[in-house]
Amino acid sequence: MTGDLTDWPRVYHQPGGGDAFLFFAVYGRFPADVEVSSAEYRTAGVPQGTSLRKLNRAQSPGFPFSSEAIGELLRPKQPALFAAVQQVPECMILQGTVADPANLNYLRDAIGLILYLLDHGGIAAIDPQQFKLYDAAAWRTELFAPASPDLALHAVIFSSDEAGGRRWIRTRGLRKFGRPDLSLHNVIPEHQNAVIELFNRFVLFQAQGGVIADGQEIQMGSLPGLICRHAGGLDDPDFNNVHVEMSWS
Repeated sequence: MTGDLTDWPRVYHQPGGGDAFLFFAVYGRFPADVEVSSAEYRTAGVPQGTSLRKLNRAQSPGFPFSSEAIGELLRPKQPALFAAVQQVPECMILQGTVADPANLNYLRDAIGLILYLLDHGGIAAIDPQQFKLYDAAAWRTELFAPASPDLALHAVIFSSDEAGGRRWIRTRGLRKFGRPDLSLHNVIPEHQNAVIELFNRFVLFQAQGGVIADGQEIQMGSLPGLICRHAGGLDDPDFNNVHVEMSWS
């Protein structure tokens, strides 16, 4: 039964904003059949437009994200959990595209389904769109337990050095909402906190369905003016997504 599930709305949704893309991997040893309680795990099952498939070591000796460039980023953060991933016999992949979703029920369903897998043989889950590795306790506490979703936890803000002591600030993970990631170069130290605040606002706005217009101007008291331009493509390795490139006006 799924009728009693609570909807996760997108209060700023504008049709045509973009298709959501989900991609998660769960590692462990799993039962032959997936039989999920919708009441216990708050899920209607595999979201429409996505698929759930199982890999084993015979099919894929190197499971996705366990030994590639993403894996090398994850290893230093949780070395013991990452090492355990290398020993498990199976991997479940949840992947697919949800066409222009008017609500976030697909994400609700994915979160519950992955928790079920972690409770039934899984030891770890990876969200490669934001380079994050979870054990079962972290997935339950951070993503499943809140009655209302904390959408900021589904994207990450990165900062890296540029010339002259400036920073490049950018996001990853907004493709799972069908929205572009964010990028701003040449951020001086005095502006960094305000830029991160701005990005957090835009992450939530877009996750809730809002659309940033090409050419949109941003006025914020703690920052010089900014202008937004749509840029990039889905194969851009910095985002694996299109993005909004902001520049100082």
